Amino acid sequence: MENKNFSGNFLAAVIFTILGLLTIKFFNISYPMTITSTTQSSELAVVGEGKVEVTPDTAYIDAGITIDKTSSVGEAQKKINERNNKIINALRKIGIEKADIKTSNYSINPNYKYENNDNRVDGYNGSVTIEIKVRDPQLASKVIETVTTAGANQINGSRFVVNKPELYREEARNAAIKNAKDQALKIAKDLGIKLGKITNIVESSPGQTTLPIYAKFSADSGGGGGGGPTIEQGSQTITSVVTLYFEKK
Repeated sequence: MENKNFSGNFLAAVIFTILGLLTIKFFNISYPMTITSTTQSSELAVVGEGKVEVTPDTAYIDAGITIDKTSSVGEAQKKINERNNKIINALRKIGIEKADIKTSNYSINPNYKYENNDNRVDGYNGSVTIEIKVRDPQLASKVIETVTTAGANQINGSRFVVNKPELYREEARNAAIKNAKDQALKIAKDLGIKLGKITNIVESSPGQTTLPIYAKFSADSGGGGGGGPTIEQGSQTITSVVTLYFEKK
């Protein structure tokens, strides 16, 4: 008796399934699909930005020495070394630490002169760069005056920076997170949805931008001991950009 009932139920199920499939095919009905919320559709991602204005606390000044057309390599080397040592000694006298002075890009090259269809050596050129880290930006003007008086004839690549930007980046990050949260609440209100917990946070912090030193020399500062240039250190922006991912309820 039980076998007959089972057979009857099974046969009815098969017939029902066949009829259902024929109906779907005949009327061109799409197959039903189960909708599953993906991580992407169940989250709200919001980008926030935070900025902190900081006054640079460190200056880097590159003082250059160039020597032209000396009679020999030895003479070029001697002249460069004399000026280099004179500049370093002068910097030490105004309080610049030895660890904050670095000599680089030392080079001596022959100067060629083309004459009578031939290149011939016409003296030797030499150059060197003295990189100076100035921990007190107020001394930047004094440093430039000191090195030029001592024999530097080029000032290249000088700039102001924030020595430890990570100290301010946390403040910028907190501001960015608050900005993202405020935006998320507004968006949720506009869309009529509720937000759950934060599931992830991604931060991108643009690299620190150095500020070039703009020096304005006084009329009598050109080698006459009339004082150094006027230096404006300006301000620098530390930026943090975060993306917060919220659950959507």
